[in-house]
Amino acid sequence: MEAANCSLRVNRLLLDPKFESYKLSLDPLPCYSVELDAAVAEVKLRDDQYTLDHMRAYGMYNYLHSNSWSSDSMFYVDQLGRVMNITVTLDTALGKPVEVFRLPSDVSACDRRLCASMHFTSPSWVTLSDGTGTLYLIHVAEPAESAPGKWALKFNQELGDPFIVVHSVFSAEAQVVHVLMLSIEKDELDVEGSGFHVSLEWVSIACNTSPDGKCEIVKRRKFHGKSVPHYAAIELDGNGLMIISYKPFRSTDSEQDQPQEERMDEDGKKEPLYFWQQTAEDVTLTFHLPDGTTKEDIKIQFSPYLISISLKEQETFLKGQLYSVIDHESSTWIVKDERSVEVTLAKRDKGSMWTELIVGDKQGEFVADPVQCATIAQRLMHLTSETLNPDPDCEKPACNAQELEECDISLEDSTTLCRFDSNTLKATHVVNLGSNQYLFSVVAAPKMMPCFSLRHDVDALLWQPASSPGDNLWEHAATFNALGYVQASKQDKKFFTCAPDFSYAALCECVRRIFIYRQPTPVSTVLYNRKEGRHVGQVAKQQVASLEISDPILGFQASNERLFVLTTKKLFVIRVNTAV
Repeated sequence: MEAANCSLRVNRLLLDPKFESYKLSLDPLPCYSVELDAAVAEVKLRDDQYTLDHMRAYGMYNYLHSNSWSSDSMFYVDQLGRVMNITVTLDTALGKPVEVFRLPSDVSACDRRLCASMHFTSPSWVTLSDGTGTLYLIHVAEPAESAPGKWALKFNQELGDPFIVVHSVFSAEAQVVHVLMLSIEKDELDVEGSGFHVSLEWVSIACNTSPDGKCEIVKRRKFHGKSVPHYAAIELDGNGLMIISYKPFRSTDSEQDQPQEERMDEDGKKEPLYFWQQTAEDVTLTFHLPDGTTKEDIKIQFSPYLISISLKEQETFLKGQLYSVIDHESSTWIVKDERSVEVTLAKRDKGSMWTELIVGDKQGEFVADPVQCATIAQRLMHLTSETLNPDPDCEKPACNAQELEECDISLEDSTTLCRFDSNTLKATHVVNLGSNQYLFSVVAAPKMMPCFSLRHDVDALLWQPASSPGDNLWEHAATFNALGYVQASKQDKKFFTCAPDFSYAALCECVRRIFIYRQPTPVSTVLYNRKEGRHVGQVAKQQVASLEISDPILGFQASNERLFVLTTKKLFVIRVNTAV
């Protein structure tokens, strides 16, 4: 099944075209803190972790974990290998963090370890990684009146290279815990890039809640990519996986199903499935035939928008939607020397140039016509120069990139949102996000997938993925006015989040400062816009909190009423909203 090209449908009712700005509020924010008995188990990057992917995945890791099933309950792992919990009910009476679990082995001696990570799968299950390559599955009993629920280890197994837990879900019907893990692995075949690739492994564990029940891994699947995903989450029923990434991910399992000679050439590089080139009138597609294939084994069908190629050994060799409409009655194909097939597609729009042959297909390679390239270069020669600005006194001087603001420059032009099917491990839905910069993700409702926020023009729009595939997989859930533009000016920002009820958004810098942006709320006094003379009924506020400590911020989480900030030796609680 070919991946469907989709788009995100903006709910215009959630946009405010008349939004002006955030008003700085000097109202104090109550801030409380508690000293930690032992420092947070921070793991700094090693000398061999030098790429941008290592920094994004490990160097900017959020060490504070929120239990979305229990309000204002936060967890972290300290240097003693203890999982510590603090649950806030009264800000003025913060208690000390309580130990709920201790890692069975001492991980500090491991030279290649990563930071410990965890995810709260359900009210009864927690997935935990010690950073050395071992996965733990923990069952949580019902909490007592004055103490958190008891944590009982149900499963642990070493899975290979060190990893961090990204997401997990519990399928109650099948009694299976699905865990998504991320690691950055050395890639010996990558001689031109960073030398690493990003691995996402999807592990399914059949679990049993009885005291002597046994948990075991029933399925393992892997995806590889060349960049750390901005967002990766498993659907609640375990039927799909959604990934937002700058570079695409592919399943290694589906690649292993292909013949080796089709995937690699003699130099160990991936060989294109086909080659194509174009002129103003037509597009030519060429592919090699497997040995023993005759003309009778080839079936090629054209339609104005589609092409389908089938061979004897492969029921569907190539199939998909063409980039543009063709004259299918004038399109032809021939067999050349019984070794390759040449397909000629007649363009209906003469002169239009295609950017790809089949929409979303990356298996082919475009071959540029040397004569055509020379002609284009000749036509553009008058626009180029060996000097930076050869005529600075002209009426229209050359554009100076330094005049652009940083927030106007986007490096995420090829970022995509993909949904993969759990059975075929192939993409079923693809959204080209273009310049819609990824901002952050948050769990708005624990029984749903995490939301993700994208920048649309100047706003930050929050999208809620659906639990099961349908016509509209992503719903526009909330809008933070002008926040896409505002956050771009915060060059030292480290973490970005919002309240589960969308009442405010917050970001923190690497050290000390916290910025809070509240949604517009009605004002009790009468205000007028001096320029337009109209009545202002709502005001959006910005507040700034500064921590009285210079230690780096290691963790940042938000609830509807509080912000939690974790440093090496302290946990801060900032009261943002008052419970109604």
